[in-house]
Amino acid sequence: MSEPPFNGEYESSDGDRGSEGVPEAEDAFLDGQCAPEDVLRLGGVEWTEFEADALVEVAKLSQRLIGRVQAVQLKAVAELRKRRGNARETADEVGLALAVGRHQADRQIELATQITRRFPRLLAALERGDVDASKAEKVVETGVLLSDEHADQLDADMEPILNGRDGAAIQRSARYRVDKLDPDGAAERVRRSRENRKLELHFTENGMADLCAYLPADTAAAIYGRIDAIAKSDKTRRDERSLDAIRADVLTELLLGKRHSYKQVQIQVTVPVTTLLGARELPGDLEGYGPIPADIAREMAADPCCTWRRILTDPPTGQLLEMGRKRYKPPAQLGDYVRARDQRCLVPGCNRPSRRCDTDHSIEWRYQGTTDAKLLVCLCRRHHRLKDRPGWSFEFNDDTLTITTPTGRKYRPRTPRIAEPEPEHEPPEQGAEPTEPPDPGPPPF
Repeated sequence: MSEPPFNGEYESSDGDRGSEGVPEAEDAFLDGQCAPEDVLRLGGVEWTEFEADALVEVAKLSQRLIGRVQAVQLKAVAELRKRRGNARETADEVGLALAVGRHQADRQIELATQITRRFPRLLAALERGDVDASKAEKVVETGVLLSDEHADQLDADMEPILNGRDGAAIQRSARYRVDKLDPDGAAERVRRSRENRKLELHFTENGMADLCAYLPADTAAAIYGRIDAIAKSDKTRRDERSLDAIRADVLTELLLGKRHSYKQVQIQVTVPVTTLLGARELPGDLEGYGPIPADIAREMAADPCCTWRRILTDPPTGQLLEMGRKRYKPPAQLGDYVRARDQRCLVPGCNRPSRRCDTDHSIEWRYQGTTDAKLLVCLCRRHHRLKDRPGWSFEFNDDTLTITTPTGRKYRPRTPRIAEPEPEHEPPEQGAEPTEPPDPGPPPF
């Protein structure tokens, strides 16, 4: 059993559109007769004659071609590194050849070395065009400190869930598996990273600068949450500043002592009860961040500054149990439930935490839509507004959001599981040989 692609599946439009007047090249793309390399032959076509659906297909095939070419490039770089035996000298030459800086050349060589030596399945996915190099790098970076045995297991676990997913979703899946494969090592790496916390100042153009703080994720989330809450309370219709500008001003006023505020925020840490009790080492989840090692999750759950919520799940599926209401405005408990279930905006590629999303009626209230968990879905404000644009359709049913675009393509992201499925099974009869526990299926991320 493999985890379904988070970004959903694609279906072509079923509209009655004849081929009369449509260029031959466009027909080929719409009929699925073209391979990724065929996009290279389109340099002389008249793009204005292509319909929107054909343009989307060209873009999709082009992305697959990019991944395949990047696989060739990484294999060439890895072979060069192997022959030279000197990473610094190789980086100098690769940097010159690709016209990139030393740091970027070093990253290219590290990715090439790791993916060719320890992640053969990931390399194969790159060769097929299922992912590009930036997505592959998310897996390699997450598993770079694993032993060869654990890296091979990570490679195998990630293979069936790469195609069609965005980089952030791939990184969350990889992080979850790394924390589960090597819980002790994951916790130690988190502690070492915390020791390297720092504050940096980088001057930029036009009299501006970046003030960057490298902090533990829970601390950074709490700081941002507090600033965001103050900024939103300051925002008025007459205020011409953007919300981003107000956040920056609030941060400045707080740090320079020009403002005092007692507004507090709470961050949510979701911990499986078996992890909380120490019976298992399943990763927890930090709202807006994703998987965290079991040890760190237990520490956060015990921290009085954090809010952790016991969430009831259906053991065979790992999904939240259903709740229903009959009012238009979701009551607090139902809203908490929907936000905990969805974790973030359900539109693929959007990673805005559910706490900062709207809980939207899939079927509008005025069209007899009911206010219950089966019809409510978390959408960020941008995608909430997008669903009302001409040609767009968002339909939520049980655990799947069906997004139909103006070209007629359909994408079906599903709500993520928030706990690992733990199917119930009958205990063995007396005198019988113990049996292996059933496969729990894919993990929640």
